[in-house]
Amino acid sequence: MFFIRRPGVPRSIEFPLIYEDINIRGTLNMMEATRQNGVKKFVYASSSSVYGDHPVLPKKEGQEGKLLSPYAVTKRVNEEYGRLYKELYGLDTYGLRYFNVFGRRQDPNGAYAAVIPKFIKQLMNDERPTINGDGKQSRDFTYVENVIEANFKACLASSSAAGEVYNIAYGGREYLIDIYKVLCNALGKDVEPIYGPERPGDIKHSNADITKARDLLGYDPEWDFKRGIKEAIVWYRENL
Repeated sequence: MFFIRRPGVPRSIEFPLIYEDINIRGTLNMMEATRQNGVKKFVYASSSSVYGDHPVLPKKEGQEGKLLSPYAVTKRVNEEYGRLYKELYGLDTYGLRYFNVFGRRQDPNGAYAAVIPKFIKQLMNDERPTINGDGKQSRDFTYVENVIEANFKACLASSSAAGEVYNIAYGGREYLIDIYKVLCNALGKDVEPIYGPERPGDIKHSNADITKARDLLGYDPEWDFKRGIKEAIVWYRENL
């Protein structure tokens, strides 16, 4: 069973009570319904945001810092409930800390759209995208095919791997300004971006250690950023 969370660091800063209700109460309702109905496994979405301001790279499970947003708080609470439901009730829970997922069908619209599809759409429309901050922030951008693999591997994982959280990423690191240049080159555009203020609650750098997921879930991602972004651009060109 899966419970998909309400995403978005900036929105959680604007509407913390909504995130408390959906991400914490909603996930707990699903865990409890799972337990009461005899379901054996519960796979849920956590987030790389739980690492907060911890400065060390790569990010490793068990080395978390001070949380920077209500969204991150809700994800961390979900992880604690996942641990408790395994220890108290024997429910096999698996928390997947997704790192900046991108790929086909990702919505490019709205004020809080993910950066890659939003940039692609704006560049295709000859608009100037806005980069929040100086563009030197880095992320472990993770193509959606890797996430699909992780979800299936968690469903098939042994009970001995339950009650834990796992980094789900490729294990790479890309700078935002470099991604912008890759998109411009791929789309044949020469557009200078607008540099805006940094978003509150955002971490500066993100890069995952995926050793634990490899060892306990058998997770072995095949899609690096270069391969994934080529596929994503093809999809958006055909569908936007």
